[in-house]
Order: sequence, then C-alpha cells, then structure tokens
Amino acid sequence: MNKTVMGLNIAYTELGEGDLVVLLHGWGSNRTLYQPVAQMLSAKYRVVALDFPGFGESEEPKEAWDVGNYTEFLLEFLKDYHAQKVVLMGHSFGGRVIFKLFEQENLPFTIDKIILVDSAGIKPKKTLMQNLRIYTYKLCKHTLGLAPIQKLFPDALETLRRKNGSADYNAASGVMRQTLVKVVNEDLSHNFKKIQSPTLLIWGELDDATPLSDAKRMEKEIKDAGLVVFDGCGHYSFLEQPQLFLRVIASFLGVNEIL
Repeated sequence: MNKTVMGLNIAYTELGEGDLVVLLHGWGSNRTLYQPVAQMLSAKYRVVALDFPGFGESEEPKEAWDVGNYTEFLLEFLKDYHAQKVVLMGHSFGGRVIFKLFEQENLPFTIDKIILVDSAGIKPKKTLMQNLRIYTYKLCKHTLGLAPIQKLFPDALETLRRKNGSADYNAASGVMRQTLVKVVNEDLSHNFKKIQSPTLLIWGELDDATPLSDAKRMEKEIKDAGLVVFDGCGHYSFLEQPQLFLRVIASFLGVNEIL
C-alpha cells in the first residue's frame, strides 16, 4: 500500500482490525522485517508497518531531516486513522522517534503501550581517542574539499568518507548521510522520565550498537518499564530469536495466537 504524506510517497502494510499497533523499523531497515510480528498481532490488533522516508520503498526527504522531522511525519501519517490510543513498537532508530514524541505537548492519541527493541536514544560518550579521530577526519575533510585539491585528487574526499564512515553512513545517499549525522547526534534520554505508558524493553545481550547498559538505564528511568534480555543476541534480537520474540510481545499485548 502507498499514500502521500508531507509530499512524499510512503509505502506501508496494514493488517487486522482493532486498536492500532504501529511498527517502526530501524536505520537502514524497512517494514518487511516485521512481517511475522504483524501477522501475529493482527489476530487482535489493526497493525501498521511503514517504511520511513528514505528507507525501503518510501521516497527520500528532499533535504536532511532530524528526529523531530520524522516525528512530525509519523503524526501526519497517523492522522487518517483517527486513533484514540496507539501501541508503538520501535527497533533502534524507531525507538528514537518514539522518545521524541514525548516532547509533544498535546498528542492526538494516548500511547497505550510501548515496545522498545534494541532501541537507540542515548548519545554515547566519546573517548579521547575517538574525539581525536573525529578532529583529524574533519581536518582532512576540509583540506580535501578545497577546490585545487579536488581538482588534483577528485576521488580522495569520497575515499576518506568511506574509510572513516560507518556501514550505515557509507550505504546511504547524500541526503540520508546528512540525516544520519543529525539523528545520531541527538540525545533523547531527557524524555525517559516523561514516559508513563507501560514499556517493554527487549534487548540482545551482545548488542554493540545500542549496548545493554542503555537498556538498563531506560529500565531505571522509565516509570513502568521491564527488561527482557535475549542471551547471545546482538542488535537484531528480534530476528535472531524470532519465536521467543513473538512469545514475549504476545504476552505483553495479550495476544493468544502465535503463528
């Protein structure tokens, strides 16, 4: 299914009937990873899984977005549902968008429950060596960006970016690279204590993108939060232990059927 939101062509999937559950994917991912989850939850809920702008089959934003822009987009996307209450589930970047919602003074719906899966939202503190590498990279980037240098070495700047950039950064287009920089540099931990909704945290024990220490902090600061740790799993715990994941969220949301 497709519809236009904020002038962008957006792809989404919708299954089932009942109260609304919205599934928000992580950075570099798309709605298709949630297909087994959507199928299971559709036994009780109306389930919507969408591709954020710039991911999957959805159109890229025209300019670089920050987390606030994605939150604005989500609220605009959900207007057509006229929902009074919503269950939100977010993996990684999807969790960032959920946290950002709590900066809104008057949401058009009640957030009934939240499921955060290996969620982002805490900006990691950089070590001295990391700060030194960043400074060196910026200095080199400035030098290689000078017109005479670019003329002599036209591929040097892109080579530098690819050598120093993360896999997500290197895989992204120009506008999405700029978006990624904006997104990862925003800390959303100040919103944790604003959350009153029952919140389930599901985490991979070995997650090195959003470490387990982040989950423990969220569990401590979110009023009504509980943490389930998947042993031996990394950042995509819901893909590494799919049946366990389905059982855990089915219990949390009161769904009796697990496909």
